[in-house]
Amino acid sequence: MRYSEVLFSCTGGEDWHRDILINDLGDLGFDTFEARESGFAAYIASAQFDRSALESLLIHQPVGFEVSYIVTEIEPQNWNTVWEQNFEPVVVAGQCYVRATFHAPAPEYPYEIVIDPKMAFGTGHHQTTSLMMQQLLKETFEGKTVLDMGCGTGILAILTAKLGAAQVFAIDNDPVCVASVEENKLRNDTAHIVTACGTTDLIQGRRFDVILANINRNILLDQLADYARSLARNGALYMSGFYEGHDLDVLRNAAAQHNLAYRDHEVLDGWAAAQFIKE
Repeated sequence: MRYSEVLFSCTGGEDWHRDILINDLGDLGFDTFEARESGFAAYIASAQFDRSALESLLIHQPVGFEVSYIVTEIEPQNWNTVWEQNFEPVVVAGQCYVRATFHAPAPEYPYEIVIDPKMAFGTGHHQTTSLMMQQLLKETFEGKTVLDMGCGTGILAILTAKLGAAQVFAIDNDPVCVASVEENKLRNDTAHIVTACGTTDLIQGRRFDVILANINRNILLDQLADYARSLARNGALYMSGFYEGHDLDVLRNAAAQHNLAYRDHEVLDGWAAAQFIKE
């Protein structure tokens, strides 16, 4: 799948103006956001990018909040090269060492994950992935059934498998991601992870003790009812891909309508990861 990167530069206005803009961009199909010094970068499948819809959105920004943008097409065949040139190992919560195949192992850490992302997102570097991993490292997964929805590279699925999960399902609607997980699970001796390409229609009638969803606010809201139906009583739902503040409030209110009780959340650079329990 070919992606477009849109680099937004923002001047004036308040922080919440940027947050609302990001929420609105999610409605246009943008599914990943990264903070930058003068604004942020947003990513969208090129086939879904509608420049006229974007222009219409920017015209209606508040007075004093100025936004400009530059669009760059990401070449899929260049991703691995760029990634290898920039990727450095990362340590999460002092416990999990995430590296590539060309990095040396670090046996001093309790857990090690070897990742080759190809065109999939999820190396532990982004704030949302790191936050999710931090939360998972605090919990016990022995004998549990886990779903990683929107799995990307499968890094979260792999971590729960290493933490003792008995059954792990990794689902993504991008076949490139599914292929990435198939390779990464073998690299990490977690071959029992089951992958599938699709969306929440694949989990109808299934029950999970834990559901992981690191996507974005709008998709989370759209799929929340499906998560609730598939989550076992007293099961845990971990979600990230959104900001603290308005985003978190909206998700908390929506979760409550599906008997998902808010437990806690953590924040890194404005991004949030929250945990809910099925009542």
